[in-house]
Amino acid sequence: MRLALLVVVVAENIVGAGVVLVLAAWVLPSGTIEDPDTVRVVNLIAFGAYLLFAVLAGAVWGTLRFRMRITGDAVTQQRREHRRVLYGPLRLTTVQAVLWVAAALLFFFLNARYSWRLAIQVGETILVGGITVCALSYLLTERILRRSVGRVLSSQPPRRRVLPGIVVRSLLFWALGTAVFVVGLLLSAISALAYRDVPAEQLAVIILSVGGTGLLVGGLVTAGAARAVADPVNAVRRAMRRVERGEFDARVTVNDGTELGQLQSGFNTMVAGLAERERIRDLFGRHVGRDVAAAAAAADEVRLGGEVRAVAVLFVDLVGSTALTTRRPAEEIVGMLNRFFGVVVEVVEAHGGWINKFQGDAALAVFGAPVAVDDPAGCALAAARELGTRLAAELPGLDAGIGVSAGDAVAGNVGDPRRFEYTVIGDPVNEAARLTELAKSVRGGVLAAGSAVALAADGERARWEPGEQTVLRGRDEPTRLAVPVADRPMEGDDDEAHDGTAGRRTSPDAERVHRR
Repeated sequence: MRLALLVVVVAENIVGAGVVLVLAAWVLPSGTIEDPDTVRVVNLIAFGAYLLFAVLAGAVWGTLRFRMRITGDAVTQQRREHRRVLYGPLRLTTVQAVLWVAAALLFFFLNARYSWRLAIQVGETILVGGITVCALSYLLTERILRRSVGRVLSSQPPRRRVLPGIVVRSLLFWALGTAVFVVGLLLSAISALAYRDVPAEQLAVIILSVGGTGLLVGGLVTAGAARAVADPVNAVRRAMRRVERGEFDARVTVNDGTELGQLQSGFNTMVAGLAERERIRDLFGRHVGRDVAAAAAAADEVRLGGEVRAVAVLFVDLVGSTALTTRRPAEEIVGMLNRFFGVVVEVVEAHGGWINKFQGDAALAVFGAPVAVDDPAGCALAAARELGTRLAAELPGLDAGIGVSAGDAVAGNVGDPRRFEYTVIGDPVNEAARLTELAKSVRGGVLAAGSAVALAADGERARWEPGEQTVLRGRDEPTRLAVPVADRPMEGDDDEAHDGTAGRRTSPDAERVHRR
């Protein structure tokens, strides 16, 4: 970094000094001098000597301004290092400004003994050139130090502006890169009017030379200042596009000490907050269901209470899980339950339902709340059929009972304002739980209430076979039972098939279900 700064700053100042020399010695009017050739030679010798001195002195002085002295504790040392990097452009610009002012004073007094007009003109030209070179040097130094500034501000984001703001910098660079040349032209015009010894041809050359140099240098300064503002803004804009695509790991490098650095730091803070909110929302959705989480996030205020909704309920429960827990290690039981619930969640979500809760080795799924679906009963029945098939195929060592019911129920938030949950309460929930107990004794393990089948669309209704009525435990009215068509017993089946072997117990209710 120091080598890059040294090469760029020295080269820029040499070029600037050469332009000033050409303008002062051969373009601008010098007035009446007794021996102009001798004056020009003296100035050239002084120019070469001072340029060599200024390059060496500036290189040494600028290096010293970046050198750190190891004193104090680690925190103080780090703070000093940060300040040297953040204020590096100002430090180097100060060094160059001092050398250019010294040059203006030196050549002013050197030429004052020949002509006051010449001395003033040379001094003004050197000052204008020095101002322009310092402005360009600041921009180039800032560009070179940008990576180091990014390292500093990444560990210590700016809470306040540490350098001149955007408005001040824009006005300053306009003044340093453009206004100074306009002032130079004005001074040349004043001199021509005051002394009336500047021919029209020479005045035209002065205007073309100074104006052309001003256009070139002003364009460079303006482009550099514009890039200094546009680059951080474009970086934030590109990162915002990533955030819009859901990439919440997008970050921008904080490499500016003005309001732009605060913008960059604020963007990173905002994205970190969005990422944290997304993580919490994902965890919230995993715990209560994504539909419930989305509904809670969209509500202005979450209130206790509910509403009557037409829903369908699917209840699934493992058979003999208590005996399994006594014969197998806890880790194996947890793994088995996770595989079981994985199939349940996948099937339920594929059919538009959501898991209201897990209860040990059982799960309660709801269709039609909190998000309404066109055919909640049909969705629940289709999910029950697929779930029975997949559990038998993918988890052959496990048996489960699946019950489906449908009807009106109260769906809403219950609990206390400090801790509540979204749930469904009503007869369909109780009926589905009782059907699940009975389904454990049925071949295929799937039972549905006839009322749920009647509420389903024609396509799904045709896939279910109605059976006998039975009075479920805890209920007074009989319930019409139904099984999937594929699971009904066919003619010629022996008694063993009707009894539901394959590890399932039989019951009179089960026999009535299978009877035509």
